[in-house]
Amino acid sequence: MGDPADDLRDPVRAAGDLAQDAAMSGTITVVGIGADGMAGLSRASRDELASATVVYGAPRQLELLDDSVTRDRREWPSPMLPALPTLFDEAGAESDVHVVASGDPLLHGIGATLIRLFGVQRVRVLPHVSSVTLACARMGWTVPDTEVISLVTAAPHTAVRRGGRAIVLSRDGQTPATLARLLSESGRGDSQLTVLQQLGGPGERRYDGTAAQWATTGPTDVDDLNVVAVAYLPDERRAQALPDEAFAHDGQLTKQSIRAVTLAALGPRPGELLWDIGSGSGSIAIEWSRSAPGCAAVAFERDEQRRDRIVGNVTAFGVRVEVRGAAPEALDGAPEPAAIFIGGGVTQPGLLQACYDRLPSGGRLVANAVTVESEAFVAQWYSKEGGELRRYQHYQGGAVGGFTGWRPALPVTQWSVVKR
Repeated sequence: MGDPADDLRDPVRAAGDLAQDAAMSGTITVVGIGADGMAGLSRASRDELASATVVYGAPRQLELLDDSVTRDRREWPSPMLPALPTLFDEAGAESDVHVVASGDPLLHGIGATLIRLFGVQRVRVLPHVSSVTLACARMGWTVPDTEVISLVTAAPHTAVRRGGRAIVLSRDGQTPATLARLLSESGRGDSQLTVLQQLGGPGERRYDGTAAQWATTGPTDVDDLNVVAVAYLPDERRAQALPDEAFAHDGQLTKQSIRAVTLAALGPRPGELLWDIGSGSGSIAIEWSRSAPGCAAVAFERDEQRRDRIVGNVTAFGVRVEVRGAAPEALDGAPEPAAIFIGGGVTQPGLLQACYDRLPSGGRLVANAVTVESEAFVAQWYSKEGGELRRYQHYQGGAVGGFTGWRPALPVTQWSVVKR
């Protein structure tokens, strides 16, 4: 539930540099508006729009304006992002322009995009009550305890969770049914879904049901302007180092204890991207992507069945992981990583070198070795590039007759390095 510019945070950085160079001095005033239109606006917002000479916005928001607002109303171009840096030039560098946006323009909206493009000094925002606040009020949920997920541009599976509650901003009227199907397929069919459409307006309407019900017999007349309040059930939330059985796998899996020390060595930070080489089940990529806000990964896996299994695991955890074929061939064209993990194929000719070459200065690389050959290989790289070399050995207690004994797992040699 928002503008076409919703959730456009990352792609605008390069365009923003261009716009800052333009040094335009006119003010851009962004006015938030709800489904109740002009009647729901504050006096300050109504006065601001009445003084406008040109107003930009999506068709849905522009149609909410009355005759007190200028007739020079311009729809956003498509595609929007490439046009934004110079879109307002025709109004004149010194001219003020107005933008009308859905709800709170700084909540997954065009307001944040314009501030990154033109700077906070040039952009003024007059927010309306957001759809998230209205939805929480209808549900009786506290806003700080409710996650906000935008599917306006993101893939639907990124709204799948293992528990908790969220307000999901829909792309269109099909979003609730799509989300319900994904939740049902990932064992979350008991999740409670409430679809709230046209919030705050005369056409406001509410639908309640479970994900399983929505996936089979849900309403077919949901308005495009909707949000979904989700209580995810069963609640199986857990932080990092998930149990091995949480992942579908064929045995090709970085085990829980080694996964924990591997994530510690990789050191994920908010917004960073990981390359997971020889991904197997995708466990490292998934744990990385769950570790901090904005984290994502690219999983490289040679085996087609394992790639399909990774996709299933990624969907079940609602994380942002792109799945590609074998490295090093599939490395070309992948977005630049902040860190690389090599969990398989480290002795493959040219693989480690290709990964190291593509790692930016300051990036981290971690390689795990379990065979004598791969251990010798990473030891050579350690001698050449430095870093840290560790060896992990863990034991599992098990029955030995009527007693308990220790059964050793394969030792793992780990090389970690920060590229100079």
